[in-house]
Amino acid sequence: MDKQIITAAIISALEAKLSIALAATQRAIDAATDEETVPEHKYDTLALEASYLAHGQAMRVQECEQELNVFRNLKVRSFEEQAIAVGAYVELEDEQEVLKRFFISPCAGGLEVSYQNHPVYLLTTLSPLGKVLKGKLEGDEVLLSIADKSMTYQVVTVR
Repeated sequence: MDKQIITAAIISALEAKLSIALAATQRAIDAATDEETVPEHKYDTLALEASYLAHGQAMRVQECEQELNVFRNLKVRSFEEQAIAVGAYVELEDEQEVLKRFFISPCAGGLEVSYQNHPVYLLTTLSPLGKVLKGKLEGDEVLLSIADKSMTYQVVTVR
């Protein structure tokens, strides 16, 4: 298992996310400063709304840049015979014997990348599943309870 390939895929996905955020920010700025958005009366809030959108998009760009910076500086290490923590690649098997793959991430939870033609999901230790996985070892069983639904997972692989 080569986690360098996974982190490279994550960096690529984060770069694409940043590119989209930058384009959206520019469109929002253009809309906020367009002559068409100049208020015609005191109840015309189009320009104000466009400026709020531009500000929100700029904050999104900052978040994307921070996530990208975190992954560019992430030290990849092996987790064989070690407890699950940030940087671990984890394979879980659910009750229906379906294998799911996760990369325990410091940020960007929910992002999906592909590794060996399989989806790998970024999972932070702040997420419900990340919280129950933290500190577990290969072979452990974990129970995830959200609202009135419970799922049991077997930790198959930790690398």
